[in-house]
Amino acid sequence: MKTIRLKNKKEAAVLRFHPWIFSGAIERQPQGLEDGDWVEVQAHDGRFLGMGHFQYGSISVRLLTFSKGPLGQELWDSKLRDAFAVRKMAGLEDGTPNRCYRLVHGEGDGLPGLVIDIYGLAAVVQCHSIGMHRDRERIVAALRAVYGEQLQAIYDKSQETLPAKYAAGCKNGYLYGNTAPGVVVENGLKFMVDWESGQKTGFFLDQRDNRALLSQYAEGKNVLNAFSYSGGFSVYALAAGAVHVDSVDVSARAVAMVGENVKLNGFAPGTHTAITSDVLAYLRQTGKTYDLMVVDPPAFAKSLDKRHNAVQGYIRLNALALKRLAPGGVMFTFSCSQVVDRQLFHDSIVAAALEANRQVRVLHELTQGADHPVSLFHPEGSYLKGLVLYVA
Repeated sequence: MKTIRLKNKKEAAVLRFHPWIFSGAIERQPQGLEDGDWVEVQAHDGRFLGMGHFQYGSISVRLLTFSKGPLGQELWDSKLRDAFAVRKMAGLEDGTPNRCYRLVHGEGDGLPGLVIDIYGLAAVVQCHSIGMHRDRERIVAALRAVYGEQLQAIYDKSQETLPAKYAAGCKNGYLYGNTAPGVVVENGLKFMVDWESGQKTGFFLDQRDNRALLSQYAEGKNVLNAFSYSGGFSVYALAAGAVHVDSVDVSARAVAMVGENVKLNGFAPGTHTAITSDVLAYLRQTGKTYDLMVVDPPAFAKSLDKRHNAVQGYIRLNALALKRLAPGGVMFTFSCSQVVDRQLFHDSIVAAALEANRQVRVLHELTQGADHPVSLFHPEGSYLKGLVLYVA
């Protein structure tokens, strides 16, 4: 295995089990390294620190192990068995053919650069690093070892997440088996998940607990689900007794999926309206007010240099939303931008409330579900931030 040596006193973060080695910390690396190569990382004095995938860029190494234990297939089998055990302990793995949860959440499961979501009898893999893409056959073997006959298909959706020069040669497709996208069940509610052509892996599993919390507030309410995608929050609101739900998304395909999921759960006609529109334009143009609102936009920033623009976007969006909320209304508002931390998002909502001239109280602070665990040593993994607001 090729060896990378760090500069003097640059090992502190690794000794605290942070899995990233930044390019500026490297003193010496061998010639001929290729993206995705396995490397051993050593401190300046030659001490072993860990092993992982190399990749040219700001994050040069993503460490998968901090010990000199076995590599090869045994490492992958062990990592996925551990991830499975955590989901089973959390009550997410129930062995049913309609289950849905995230099995691997990158650094939170000691596998930086890898996401695996389970939808019934299918697993959907997304590789965010070239090393994971190169090790995909071992990942497939480990998945089959963990699930056995309960897994009939493994779909690779890495084309959307790999760097452009690698994505061009990678086609989304089945690594094992073949099955049509189907219906999953979350907290007793049914959802059609299209992992082949839907966003991300097909469904936003990280909002499971927050959708359940919405149910406590939805009875008898007129609800707006902004950036609805396939209607997760919409379905939960209707199931909890909402009078009417408007689902708004700029994607006509997403809006159609909301309609399918509403029908799938047998809700009465006339209780739901699907609207294809830019959310900001809708909020500016509508004359309606709502008792309960969900504002769950896609990430506004994926790099630090875009953070200021993202904050301004959150202020503008939430100010418009607050103006459309009836007195005594409740708003669930979120940010999934990793570079916008919890305090900065909170401050953005304060600015929005001032702009909207509304009195606001925080009822809950929200984050991602247990199947999206965060390593204590990698706080960057806590990307989903949410507030439940009572608006006077």
